[in-house]
Amino acid sequence: MAAVRVEEVLAAAEEQEAEKRRSVTVEKELELEFDLGNLLALDRNPPAAAGLRGAAPGREAKLRALARDNTQLLVAQLWELPAERAGGAGGPLVARLPEPAFRLPREKPPPRPRPPTRWEQFARLKGIRRRKRTSLVWDEEAKEWRRRWGYRRAGGDPARAWLAEVPEGADPEEDQFARLRREKRERVARNELNRLRNLARAHRAGTAIPAAPLHPTGHQSREELSHVARVARVSTASLGRFQPRLSKEPSEPPSRNAGKKRRFEPLLGNLAAERSRQLELLRDMGSKKPVLDITRAVNKQLRQEEAEAAAAKGKKQSQRGKRGRRQQRTGRNSKKSGARRQQQQRPAGSSTGGGKRKKA
Repeated sequence: MAAVRVEEVLAAAEEQEAEKRRSVTVEKELELEFDLGNLLALDRNPPAAAGLRGAAPGREAKLRALARDNTQLLVAQLWELPAERAGGAGGPLVARLPEPAFRLPREKPPPRPRPPTRWEQFARLKGIRRRKRTSLVWDEEAKEWRRRWGYRRAGGDPARAWLAEVPEGADPEEDQFARLRREKRERVARNELNRLRNLARAHRAGTAIPAAPLHPTGHQSREELSHVARVARVSTASLGRFQPRLSKEPSEPPSRNAGKKRRFEPLLGNLAAERSRQLELLRDMGSKKPVLDITRAVNKQLRQEEAEAAAAKGKKQSQRGKRGRRQQRTGRNSKKSGARRQQQQRPAGSSTGGGKRKKA
């Protein structure tokens, strides 16, 4: 084994230390100008023109070295800024940048502030502030936090309460609990009627009816899953053209009005089928039993009920208005008759003090 001299070991250590010091120490003839607010460093030292002109060998390496030295100087300036720990003692070390010295140009002008709406102007004038209400409130009866609206809301169902308030002007012998239950059934029936009416309107308009919700236990059939997947796909603006497809899904996306297409029979073809269709049409025309259209009958009944309710409501309002006008008219007539009666009872020679006197 060859002996290692101490001088060689010390020389190698000094060289390594110089290399480390050279990696963080950069010497420039002219100091750089820094704009730490924009993380910008301006180097005004002229580069070696011979090494950067044209396609000189080592041009990329010299450019990388120049960029590395300037970046090292910029990082050294950042480390001299006051720093603090973000988020506590265990957080990262961050530095506060000063205000930018250079105003960098923008590609587009800054966006203009949105003009306030009429409600915002009114709220600012009246001093109204928007307050966000929480969805949970404390229920004194259940002694727990419950939703403000919807199922299992705070306060519970009024029809199931142990105490019911008798409204003013109501019959004291009436069962208020039965009245609340009846009103709830009427509301449920009204909501169901509106839902069916919306479905009928959508069916007449030809729009797509939303898919029914899936079974809560997760036992869905293949038809249900395919129908829900088709509805979810065509609900996007591109009709599912850019949505990821399943493994066994067709390549072409389904259309929004996908369904059973109409098929026209050929003009020259099966004469027996044509004869049977014509005979069935003649049989329907000659039959005395009318063909019942359930949808049309339901819509007609609904329109008739709405018209009757509107007529009854208008009749009540008109009667109420006539009664008020009659009372006003009788009040005016009574005042006039009272004044006329007082004039008749007053003596003929008496005169009021308010009249004009003749001069002597």
